[in-house]
Formats: sequence, structure tokens, C-alpha cells
Amino acid sequence: MLTGVNLSTLSFAEPLFLWLLPIPGILLVLWLWQVWRRRRDARRCRRDRVLPVRERYTLAGDLAFWLCGLVAASLCIVALARPQARVSAVTKAGADIVILQDGSASMWVKDVTPDRWQRSVQFIRAFAEALSWKGDRVALAIFAHLASPQTRLTKDPNALFFFLDHLSEHSPFRLEDDPTWDTNIEEGLYWGLKLVETDEELFGKTTNGKAFVVISDGQAWSGNVANALAMARKRQAPVYVVGVGTTTGGLIPEPVRYQGGVAQAPIRAVLDRNSLREIARVGGGEYFEIGREPDRDVAFRIILSVRRRAQVSQEVDSYEDFYWRFLFAAGVFLCLGTFLLKGSTELWWQAAVVIVAVVLLANAIR
Repeated sequence: MLTGVNLSTLSFAEPLFLWLLPIPGILLVLWLWQVWRRRRDARRCRRDRVLPVRERYTLAGDLAFWLCGLVAASLCIVALARPQARVSAVTKAGADIVILQDGSASMWVKDVTPDRWQRSVQFIRAFAEALSWKGDRVALAIFAHLASPQTRLTKDPNALFFFLDHLSEHSPFRLEDDPTWDTNIEEGLYWGLKLVETDEELFGKTTNGKAFVVISDGQAWSGNVANALAMARKRQAPVYVVGVGTTTGGLIPEPVRYQGGVAQAPIRAVLDRNSLREIARVGGGEYFEIGREPDRDVAFRIILSVRRRAQVSQEVDSYEDFYWRFLFAAGVFLCLGTFLLKGSTELWWQAAVVIVAVVLLANAIR
């Protein structure tokens, strides 16, 4: 939000052009001399000529156009000097959100359409579209037994959408690998905290509110989540949990496994709603569930909550060019002067000159 322009800081990027200002100053003196001559001749005519109707003479006649032209020329010279002034604006802190996506084996279950993984990616895409990306930043990490960061905190939505496009079909963790069969939420939160710490080391601390969004079904989760939640609270970063799946669950489409020569029964994965709610409560956030509300509504609620927690405003100073304002004023004076002309031939000539001058000046400013 713009708070004001400090005119005391007015400066010029090209001050050499200001040396041209004496030229319209000299022409102004000549203009005043012409006006004085016109007024003298008008008084002489009133005295020497006898008419039945009193003849009226305007103050400057067609000379008024040249006054407007001189003012416009002066304004153009100032515009060429590129005036600048310091502008103060108040900016509100944005949100730094780390999305932690469960990529374990249970995310292959198809109790939601098309499956838990693809439904989660759809939610992340809706979440990204709900962000303003003006001061907001997002990071993405995928976890199972181990965590795999995908993007650091970034303001570039294209970076996030790039990974979503390449991860939209299935989790990068293979069902054939044993670590895929573990949902280590603690490891995911630790990696999320590490992403925040690394960003602060590289770019310094920001006033943005920080939060974690864990998207998981809670199936077979492990790790000491309490330690990670305590570290998140210490950083004043709430943990929001978004559940995906159903309490009825479904079978994990695992390859046939044998133990002692006997085929193992497939595992049914269900949504562990109570555990996820407890994680959100201890983490100082909220629990949501995909499918209960529109994805964008859930995203907006999380984003607004994080921004409210920040509630930090800072005044940012920047320099703004004001040459376009002088060009606009010059154009106004030229148009006004053109309307003061009476002779049609002279009017068209002056209009053509004005158009050419404006085009040339606009190209010079670029």
C-alpha cells in the first residue's frame, strides 16, 4: 500500500538536460515583449480608430498558444532529465509454507478417485493456485521412511508446477522398496525444518509467517513426531494436517510377497483420522480432510490463518520515475494551446508539429 511521495528526495537521473531550461526562459522573455507590443498596438487602435461598435482585443491572441508551447517544452526538458523521488510503501508479511507430501505405499490405494496420491497432487495444485505469489513462498518435500525434498522455498509458481506435472501419476518411491512401506512423519517434519533453516542461511530471515502442511493418510506412521512438533512450535510454525483417504480404506496394490514360501495377504490401508487430528492439535494447526470441502476453500483457510499469525507490516522505500507525469502535463498544455488557435491553416500546421514532437520525445524517453 502506497503511503506517500517524499518530494524532499527529488533528484534527476540525467541532470545535464536541465541546462536546456534557459532556452525556453529566453523565449519567454521574447514572448512577454511580444505581448507588450500587442497591448501597445491595441491601445493605439482604440485611440486612433473610430468605430460604431467597441472593438475588443484579447490579452494575448494567438500568442497564448506559444506560451503553452513554452510551458510544454520546459516540462519535456524536465522529463528528459528523468526526475525521481523516494516512494514509501507499507507491505504486509506473506506466508512461507512447506508442503510435506506422504509418498508411502498406502498412497497407491484407490479408495478415493483416482487414488490417494493423484488426489493429493490435485489438492496441492489447487493450493498453489490459491496463493497470490506476492511475497508468498512454497517448498515441497515428499516423505516415506526417508524424506526427499523437491523444491526449496520459492516465489516462482512455475517451479512448483513443474514438479507437480512430473509427479502427478504416482509417488517416486517404488512399492518394491522396503522404505516405501513406512510413513515417517517425523522425518518429513525434520526435512521441512531443514528447508526453512537453509533458506534463512542463504537469504536471511524474513517476516513471513511460517507453517507446515502435512498431506497424509496416517497409515503405519512411525517416528517420534513429538520432537519434531516441539521444534516446529519453537519456530512458531504451526503444523496443518490434510487427511486423504477413507476410514473404510482399500488394499495396497503391492506385488505378491512370500515369507517362508507362503504368499502374504495384501495390506488394507485406512485413514488414521484420530492420529492426524492429534498431530494437528499438538502442532498448533488444524486438521482438514480432502473431499469434505472444496480444495480451494481449504487452501484459502490455511493461507489466511498463516498470514494472520504473521501480522507484520514493514515500510519499504523505493525510487519511482516521474517523467511520465511531466510528459502528460506537457501534452495537456499543447492540446490547450491548440484550441486557442483561430486560423485553420495555422491550426493544422501546429497540430502536425505537436504530433511529431510528441512521437520523437516518446521514443527518446524509451
